[in-house]
Amino acid sequence: MKKKVLIVDDNHDIIYSIKTELEDLIDVYEVVGANSGNECFELLEKGVMPDLILLEIMLTEMSGWDVFAKLKERPEWREIPIVFLTAKTDEYSKGFGMITAQDYIEKPFEIMDLKERIDKVLNK
Repeated sequence: MKKKVLIVDDNHDIIYSIKTELEDLIDVYEVVGANSGNECFELLEKGVMPDLILLEIMLTEMSGWDVFAKLKERPEWREIPIVFLTAKTDEYSKGFGMITAQDYIEKPFEIMDLKERIDKVLNK
Protein backbone atom coordinates (compact mmCIF):
# COMPACT_ATOMS: atom_id res chain seq x y z
CA MET A 1 0.00 0.00 0.00
CA LYS A 2 1.36 3.41 -0.97
CA LYS A 3 2.08 6.01 1.68
CA LYS A 4 0.54 9.44 1.16
CA VAL A 5 2.92 12.41 1.26
CA LEU A 6 1.60 15.98 1.37
CA ILE A 7 4.05 18.60 0.08
CA VAL A 8 3.40 22.16 1.23
CA ASP A 9 5.48 24.48 -0.93
CA ASP A 10 4.63 27.60 -2.91
CA ASN A 11 7.05 26.54 -5.67
CA HIS A 12 5.00 24.58 -8.21
CA ASP A 13 8.16 23.15 -9.79
CA ILE A 14 9.29 21.58 -6.50
CA ILE A 15 5.91 19.94 -5.98
CA TYR A 16 5.84 18.67 -9.57
CA SER A 17 9.41 17.37 -9.39
CA ILE A 18 8.94 15.51 -6.11
CA LYS A 19 5.55 14.15 -7.20
CA THR A 20 6.95 12.91 -10.50
CA GLU A 21 10.04 11.32 -9.00
CA LEU A 22 8.44 9.75 -5.93
CA GLU A 23 5.39 8.43 -7.78
CA ASP A 24 6.83 7.50 -11.18
CA LEU A 25 10.41 6.53 -10.46
CA ILE A 26 10.09 5.02 -7.02
CA ASP A 27 6.37 4.10 -7.03
CA VAL A 28 5.84 3.67 -3.29
CA TYR A 29 4.24 7.01 -2.52
CA GLU A 30 1.11 8.90 -3.46
CA VAL A 31 2.02 12.59 -3.50
CA VAL A 32 -0.41 15.47 -2.97
CA GLY A 33 0.64 19.11 -3.26
CA ALA A 34 -0.51 22.26 -1.51
CA ASN A 35 0.80 25.67 -2.56
CA SER A 36 0.13 27.37 0.79
CA GLY A 37 -0.60 26.71 4.42
CA ASN A 38 -4.25 27.51 3.84
CA GLU A 39 -4.45 25.01 0.98
CA CYS A 40 -2.84 22.42 3.26
CA PHE A 41 -5.51 23.00 5.91
CA GLU A 42 -8.28 22.84 3.28
CA LEU A 43 -7.03 19.44 2.09
CA LEU A 44 -6.83 18.14 5.64
CA GLU A 45 -10.34 19.45 6.39
CA LYS A 46 -11.61 17.59 3.29
CA GLY A 47 -10.21 14.33 4.65
CA VAL A 48 -6.91 14.10 2.79
CA MET A 49 -4.92 12.49 5.60
CA PRO A 50 -1.23 12.12 4.73
CA ASP A 51 1.20 9.73 6.33
CA LEU A 52 3.80 12.51 6.26
CA ILE A 53 3.99 16.23 5.45
CA LEU A 54 6.97 17.83 3.68
CA LEU A 55 6.84 21.48 4.71
CA GLU A 56 8.70 24.48 3.32
CA ILE A 57 9.48 27.10 5.95
CA MET A 58 9.58 30.09 3.59
CA LEU A 59 6.00 30.23 2.33
CA THR A 60 4.57 33.52 1.08
CA GLU A 61 1.15 33.75 2.78
CA MET A 62 1.92 32.04 6.08
CA SER A 63 5.33 30.81 7.21
CA GLY A 64 6.03 27.12 7.54
CA TRP A 65 6.63 27.73 11.25
CA ASP A 66 3.04 29.02 11.55
CA VAL A 67 1.69 26.08 9.54
CA PHE A 68 3.61 23.72 11.81
CA ALA A 69 2.20 25.35 14.95
CA LYS A 70 -1.37 25.23 13.62
CA LEU A 71 -0.99 21.56 12.68
CA LYS A 72 0.11 20.74 16.22
CA GLU A 73 -2.94 22.53 17.70
CA ARG A 74 -5.42 20.05 16.22
CA PRO A 75 -5.53 16.60 17.87
CA GLU A 76 -6.40 14.88 14.58
CA TRP A 77 -3.34 16.40 12.85
CA ARG A 78 -0.89 16.46 15.75
CA GLU A 79 0.57 13.01 15.11
CA ILE A 80 1.26 13.48 11.39
CA PRO A 81 5.05 13.38 10.98
CA ILE A 82 6.44 16.63 9.59
CA VAL A 83 9.70 16.99 7.71
CA PHE A 84 10.93 20.46 6.89
CA LEU A 85 12.13 20.52 3.28
CA THR A 86 13.51 23.99 2.84
CA ALA A 87 16.10 26.37 1.45
CA LYS A 88 16.22 28.14 4.82
CA THR A 89 19.61 27.03 6.08
CA ASP A 90 20.54 29.41 8.90
CA GLU A 91 21.69 27.76 12.13
CA TYR A 92 18.65 28.90 14.14
CA SER A 93 16.20 27.41 11.63
CA LYS A 94 18.13 24.15 11.41
CA GLY A 95 18.35 23.83 15.16
CA PHE A 96 14.71 24.69 15.78
CA GLY A 97 13.61 22.47 12.91
CA MET A 98 15.55 19.48 14.18
CA ILE A 99 14.04 19.67 17.67
CA THR A 100 10.45 20.28 16.55
CA ALA A 101 10.02 18.16 13.42
CA GLN A 102 10.98 14.60 12.55
CA ASP A 103 13.65 15.77 10.09
CA TYR A 104 15.09 18.87 8.41
CA ILE A 105 16.20 18.52 4.79
CA GLU A 106 17.92 21.34 2.96
CA LYS A 107 17.26 22.20 -0.68
CA PRO A 108 18.70 21.25 -3.06
CA PHE A 109 18.42 17.54 -2.31
CA GLU A 110 18.83 14.23 -4.09
CA ILE A 111 15.57 12.34 -4.58
CA MET A 112 17.00 9.06 -3.27
CA ASP A 113 18.22 10.83 -0.12
CA LEU A 114 14.74 12.31 0.31
CA LYS A 115 13.18 8.85 -0.14
CA GLU A 116 15.55 7.30 2.42
CA ARG A 117 14.79 9.99 4.95
CA ILE A 118 11.03 9.71 4.38
CA ASP A 119 11.34 5.94 4.77
CA LYS A 120 13.24 6.43 8.04
CA VAL A 121 10.54 8.73 9.45
CA LEU A 122 7.82 6.29 8.39
CA ASN A 123 9.87 3.31 9.64
CA LYS A 124 9.51 1.68 6.26
